[in-house]
Amino acid sequence: MPLHWTIDPEQRLVTVVAEGEVKRAEVEAYLNAVDQAGANGYRKLFDGTRGDTSMGPEDVLALGVRMRAAHATGPMGPLAMVVPGGVAEPFGRMLGMLASAERPMRVFREVGPARKWIGNLPR
Repeated sequence: MPLHWTIDPEQRLVTVVAEGEVKRAEVEAYLNAVDQAGANGYRKLFDGTRGDTSMGPEDVLALGVRMRAAHATGPMGPLAMVVPGGVAEPFGRMLGMLASAERPMRVFREVGPARKWIGNLPR
């Protein structure tokens, strides 16, 4: 599976690593796991530096709608996204438009600064 995640209730941290081609079904499985664990309010670190996707606009829109709907269930935890340099700015804008929530969110190009930033935020 191209998405690997850990949900750490003690640290209130979800860590996700993408490796290879990520499809809508994998993202939905991840979102289901977070929902079932009651972890929407946890801090999240998403490392997409080794991942890729060929999802089209329909898939991205459907995932965005689902993420926005999750915001109605309660507060969302901070999000640090690590994406390859060439897509950091447009991906960050798209994510912000589709899944905006009242929470801290930043897009990074390297894992180290993202881990430091998310680690310094309240649990």
